[in-house]
Parts: sequence; structure tokens; C-alpha cells
Amino acid sequence: MAVRFGTSVTWTHAALRTPGAGRDVAVREYLLRPLIAFMTLTLFPIRLLLAVTMMLLAWPFTFFATLGSSEREPEQPPAMWRKVVDILLKAIMRTMWFAGGFHWVVVKGQQASPPEAAILTLAPHSSYFDAIAVTLTMSSIVMKAESRDIPIWGTLIKYIRPVFVSRSDQDSRRKTVEQIRRRAQSNGKWPQMMIFPEGTCTNRTCLITFKPGAFIPGVPVQPVVLRYPNKLDTITWTWQGPGALKILWLTLCQFHNRVEIEFLPVYSPSEEEKKDPALYASNVRRVMAEALGISVTDYTFEDCQLALAEGQLRLPADTCLLEFARLVRALGLKPETLEKDLDKYSESARMQRGGRMGLPEFAEYLGVPVSDTLEDMFSLFDEGGDGKMDPREYVVALSVVCRPSQTLDTIQLAFKMYGSHDGYIHEGTLSSILKTALGVTELSVTSLFQAIDQEGTGRITFADFCRFAEAFPHFAEEYLYPKQTHPDTCAQTPPAPTPNGFCADFSPENSDIGRKPFRKKLD
Repeated sequence: MAVRFGTSVTWTHAALRTPGAGRDVAVREYLLRPLIAFMTLTLFPIRLLLAVTMMLLAWPFTFFATLGSSEREPEQPPAMWRKVVDILLKAIMRTMWFAGGFHWVVVKGQQASPPEAAILTLAPHSSYFDAIAVTLTMSSIVMKAESRDIPIWGTLIKYIRPVFVSRSDQDSRRKTVEQIRRRAQSNGKWPQMMIFPEGTCTNRTCLITFKPGAFIPGVPVQPVVLRYPNKLDTITWTWQGPGALKILWLTLCQFHNRVEIEFLPVYSPSEEEKKDPALYASNVRRVMAEALGISVTDYTFEDCQLALAEGQLRLPADTCLLEFARLVRALGLKPETLEKDLDKYSESARMQRGGRMGLPEFAEYLGVPVSDTLEDMFSLFDEGGDGKMDPREYVVALSVVCRPSQTLDTIQLAFKMYGSHDGYIHEGTLSSILKTALGVTELSVTSLFQAIDQEGTGRITFADFCRFAEAFPHFAEEYLYPKQTHPDTCAQTPPAPTPNGFCADFSPENSDIGRKPFRKKLD
């Protein structure tokens, strides 16, 4: 690959890391152990008992209110008994949060009515405590279908008439979008929907790419921002960090927990935004980021999964495969769909026999029109800067993005494309394959090749590589980049303390993430 885009892995990883993963928070937790132990024996059981009691108290109301089909359009105007149940449930839920230490919920701004804004977009999404905003507004949400089967909690969830997403239904995404559109365009007949457009929990240091689901209907939305201005953050629950039970335990051990909910002015989309949900989502995200005083990044949760995939070729910090994955999505190409076409792409690339192609041929190869985004992707593979690229490199990079944990499958695919008629490759070819698979420009594979080529023939097969990989599963760390450590923790050295307790290695001001990518090769 021709381009490196700085510490993309570190940047993306930092956005989805729990503050508890940092060494500074670990030290504070150690110093607070006596206080935590005291609270665990005194305050924690009382609060937990009160919270459970409130949920049990709410269950009978929600059980009888949810009898019947949740798909049936709500009656207009709502029946008096429904209004009474709403008031009772809001009071019970507020008491539950009060018992949990959220003594004051600061609300700023004014919530719009359903006809004014059918959808509330809430960010940043950083914890299951974000449900405070849901119970305060009694808005519908989008949830996994499995949630309705959870005892007691599932009944409470069904009361707010959520949109359920089924993982087992391959057509679930389309049905979900259609249901969101139908409710959003009902002119206030359905309850307001509260959608978390980030799609996953982050640590509130930035806003990641918004998913377009809330913006596809093209109706006005009301942005809602959340803040947890606690001195010690025990709220954040992200992909990597303390588990849900530990977060609950530490939060209930805090004497007081603060939360602020701010309703921003309703955002009405332009005609251009109505036609382009991604543009609509991006502009709303910008407004919310300005209100929060934080930056944005164009990377997503899927990028973090790619960066931290448990394959034998874990991506180094200077990889440009995250940029490649972003460009793949920007072209409208979905990795989950492209995985099925890998063999077709690889066979076509193999038939080129090392032939290089220009931008028009590359566009025809992918079946997409020439665009700025395609030019950006093309530049990643234009090593010589002569306007030519090897399609085999694209296939290798695509294989890593589509199946990041299946290292040997990617290597086998590469051997088929690069290998001679008898299946052998040489050191230079292995270097090209691994540089593309890792998304770097410089990589020494001499020691690795010699370790695989034990007979000193100067060539190896996939079977040789596979045997070596099975014998040395951590060969990448030992042979390819032994001096580079992967950002598994907040930082390799204790980070400087930051005002919000987050990792100090996350620096939006000094990063190129989120800007328009370079088209020229960077060495």
C-alpha cells in the first residue's frame, strides 16, 4: 500500500475505550478502595434494593398496558388511562434514578412535540445510564428483539413501543428503516422516537460517524446531547473496559451522580439533506459536536473492530486499512456483501497476471463510477505515483476488511493470485502481500521468509506458510514489528491527567482524522 495515515488505530481505539482502561483511573480506583469498600457494605445494597423495588412496582402497570399488538397504531388522542400510566411510570422511574444517586437531572432547552420533531437524536451514547433520557421522555427506541424476552425489563421496554431489530432476520435492517419512516411520517400519531445514531457506546471524547437510519425519513429531528460532569467517571461503558456489572457497582457506590440533558433547537433538513441521509446525519452531528464542545471523527465502531481483530496479523498503529475501509463504505460497497464476491475479484485479478490498471479500469473493475472517493482509494495503491495500481493489492486489502480475524484465509487468497503455476512465491512477493494486508509502506520480511524457508530454496508455498503460522501463532509480533506495541491500553506510559479523566492520547486538535484524505502518496 502506498499511503499511511498516521496513528489511525490509536485514534479510533481511543474513541471507544472506557476511561477505566487507563492507568490513571486504575491508580485512583486503588486509592479509593477503602471508600468503595465502605459504600459497598452500606449504600450499595440499599440503592440496589430500592432500584429493583421501583422496577417491580412499575411492572404491573406496564404489563396490562402492553396487552395486545405493539404494531397497532396508537389511538388518538391517547386514552386517559394511558396518560395516567405515563405520569405514574415517569414518577416511578425518576424515583429509581434518584435511588441510584442521580439526585438532580438537569434539563436544558425544551423538548419539541411529536408533530414538530418525530425523532430525537441523542449523543454521545456512552452508557446504559443514557436510559435516563428515555424514561424522562417516554420515547420509543430501537432495540434488539431479544430484549423483550428479559424478565420484567422486557415488559418495561415493550411499554414504550420500541422498534425491534432481529439479528436472525436477514431482512431486518430494511424492515426497521421502513418502520422508522412510517412512524416518523405519521404526523405525531406515534410516540417520539429516540435514536442513538452513533450505534454504539463511546467515551464522549468525540462523536463518531452517525448511522443514517434516523435521517432516512427526511423529517425534522431534535438533537439531544448528554453530559455526565462527574469528578470520577464510573458511567462510561464501552466496547473495551469494565463490564456492565462493575459499572453499575461503582456508580451506585458514588454518593452523587450528575447528568445533564440538553434539548437543542429542532433541525429541519434542506432538500439536499432529504435526498442525502449521510449529509443530513453529518450536519446534525456537527451541530451536536459544537454544543458539546468536542470534535468529530469519520470512523465507526466497525473500524475499531477491524483495528483490534484477533487475527494473527493484528493491524499496526500506522495502518491505512482503516482509511481504506472508510472509502469502501463511502463508495456504497458493503464489506458483508463484498465478502461473497472475493473469489470473483481474486480470479479476475489473477487473470491480469500482475498487470497494472489505471483509474478508469479500476472503476470498471469495481463496477462504480469515477469519483473523488474512488480517486482517494486508488491513491492508496498507486505506489509509484504513475497512475497505475495492481488489482491484487485491492483484493488482499478487501479480504482483511471483510474478515479481519481470518488471517490464513487472506494469505491463501493472496498465494492463489501471486503464486506461480506450481504455487510458489518469493520473498519480494511475500513482502508485497504482507504490506498490503497490514496497510503499511515499509516492512521487512527477510527474517520471516528465512524462518519459513527452512531448506533455503528461496521460495515458499502456502502450505509452508500455514505450517509455520500454526507452530508460531504470534509470528507477526516477533518477525514483522517486534518493537511496535499495539495500543491495548490507554497508553504505554502513564498518561497525563485530563479534566474529564479520559485518556490523554486522544487528541482531536492534532489529528487528520475526519478531514478529506490525501490523494497523493505519503512516504
